[in-house]
Amino acid sequence: MTDKTAQQHASESNMEKDPADWTTGDEPMTGAQHSYLKTLSEEAHEPFDDSLSKADASRRIDELQARTGRGAHAARQPAG
Repeated sequence: MTDKTAQQHASESNMEKDPADWTTGDEPMTGAQHSYLKTLSEEAHEPFDDSLSKADASRRIDELQARTGRGAHAARQPAG
């Protein structure tokens, strides 16, 4: 049985929090972000900046996912 309250509040979780509101957003990007961002940058033929903060890396990942057709954000893009 699924907890209906949990389902109703799923969209309010920290996974959906704006990177600008992260308390650790100004820390260096994580190893996972570094690796994935490097891959996305190569696929998009875009420069890779390894000095980004966690929050900036998250925003850049979202941007490059949309450009490359990878990730959850790319699935939301309308067919062109």
